[in-house]
Formats: sequence, C-alpha cells, structure tokens
Amino acid sequence: MLRRILSWGLTIIILVLCLPYLLIPLYALPQVHPISTLMLGETLTGRAYDRQWADFDAIAPVLVQSVMMSEDGQYCAHDGIDWEALNLVIDDALDGEATRGASTIPMQTAKNLFLSSSRSVVRKALEIPLAMWMDIVWSKKRLMEIYLNVAEWGPGIYGIEAASQAYFGTTAAKLSARQAALLAVTLPNPIKRNAANPSRGMTRLAGIIEKRASQSGAYIKCLYD
Repeated sequence: MLRRILSWGLTIIILVLCLPYLLIPLYALPQVHPISTLMLGETLTGRAYDRQWADFDAIAPVLVQSVMMSEDGQYCAHDGIDWEALNLVIDDALDGEATRGASTIPMQTAKNLFLSSSRSVVRKALEIPLAMWMDIVWSKKRLMEIYLNVAEWGPGIYGIEAASQAYFGTTAAKLSARQAALLAVTLPNPIKRNAANPSRGMTRLAGIIEKRASQSGAYIKCLYD
C-alpha cells in the first residue's frame, strides 16, 4: 500500500511539473487569454479582481518601451534568460554579498502563470526552463502581450488595461509617456506603490524611465517593425 501511495504521489508530481510545458503551446493561440496563479487564488478565495485583456496592438508603444527599460532592457536580445546578469547575481550570492534582481520578463511571466510568488531557489530553478521554453514557443510580441495582461499592478488589479483605467481613467492605448513610466515603476512592488499617487522616489524613477523609453528604439526592434 505504501509503495502504491508513493507511486501515485510521484505520478501526480510529474504531471504537475509537466503541465506548464503542455499549456505554453496552447497559450500561443491569440484567442487564449491566460490567467495568473494570483488571479486563480483570488477566484478560489472568493475575492473580486479586475482584469480586462488588451491585445498587443491596443497597448500604447510608450508603455511597452517603459516596461522594457524598467524591467528587462535586453528583452529582444536574450533567449528568455539574461545569463550575464544571472551569473553576476550568483557570484554575489556565493561571495555573501547582497544580490540584485536578474529576473527577465519571460521569467516573471513564468512565475505569474505557473508558480508561486514566494522567493526560493526551487522556484527559480523551475522558472528558468519555463522562461526558455516560452521564448522558443511564443513570439516576443506574444510573450510581452501575455506579460502585460497577467502582471499585477495593484491590489486586485491585473493587466495593463485595468491598471490604466484604475489609476488614470484612460485606456492602455492612450497612456501618456509619464503615465506609462509611472506604471512601469509600479511593477516591482504593486501592493505598496501607487501610480496615481507616486512617492518622491517613484517620481524620480519614472523620470529616468521616461527618458530611457524615449531613447529605446534600438532595443525594441523585435516588437515593432
């Protein structure tokens, strides 16, 4: 009996680990609008949340540029993982130094869709191959579209369309450069940061991102012809 229980348990674990790799090709279809683990959690606990899907072409390019410059400047150049940045983080960790983030947009998308938000080595180990598989199966445009539609932008606010309306009373297509920059710098901590009521530090960061976004032409060629 114990052997049978262990066998079933191992089978379930393997199925759970393999499921994301089977779902990723399905999510490549434009008519499929994936939800995140956080959205699923909201549903299971009976909490309401707001998410309105916005197609990539219905999102202001300045928002895409701002998010790239804030979250993953090498998005068009890497294969899902920024290995140089990741190696630096590993080296710092081995040396006992404080580490900085090396999470790319594909890695964040993998976490949002399939993993928990808790920080752990195990989660990171699962995140990396999923991000690489996404980068192979999806176009860069589709990957960015999904990321912007599953990212959390505030308590109960998911996706750039809901965020645009909640914070600025406008659509994702009509965001200004400053609004886009403020939304971009909200992403690292959407629970504590409010794009419509930014702190002095947020305002300063938004100014930097706004400037970088205006000079990002060479970095976004994989998204805009």
